[in-house]
Amino acid sequence: MNKPKLILKGKVIFITAILTTALTTLIIHITGLEVNRPLGSNLFLSLGIISIVLFLFLTITLFKGTKLINDYPKFKSYEIGTIMQSPELPDIGLDVGEGPGGIILSIILWVAMAVLLVLLVIFFEAIVWMSVFVLFAAIYWVFIRALRLVYYKGRKAQGDFKASIFIALIYTLLYSGWLYGIALIAKVNF
Repeated sequence: MNKPKLILKGKVIFITAILTTALTTLIIHITGLEVNRPLGSNLFLSLGIISIVLFLFLTITLFKGTKLINDYPKFKSYEIGTIMQSPELPDIGLDVGEGPGGIILSIILWVAMAVLLVLLVIFFEAIVWMSVFVLFAAIYWVFIRALRLVYYKGRKAQGDFKASIFIALIYTLLYSGWLYGIALIAKVNF
């Protein structure tokens, strides 16, 4: 008889993972200030706690049998050039001249350029926020794909505690091992 599967939503898991990682890192850093722990030790301690949490999460969800739903919003297709046309830059040949008229015209042009720069900053801010959104979407996609791979490979572990532990251990080592490698390389430079 098949037991009912635990159904998890991707957005909830992703947000929980980000919050858990940020909170763990913050707590380790704050407690490290009191005992004067070096940054490298804080990094390894944070990675250790996050790896243990990942291992426990995977073990429990594999044992219960889990289905992961990807509920991230779909991107609408767009064609290049529909959002912004590539304009031709006009040839601005301004000669402001000398004297009081030239000074006043220079001040007006300076104000106009300042307004233009403010508008460009606002425009580029929108581009930066869109880039951040796309970056989070990419991280989400990789994170959800990795979890779906674990649950696909671990379908037979439902109800089998030893198999759940084994599969969770393998994937925890795979998913956090590269972070330890980067931390070890970085620790050489601390």
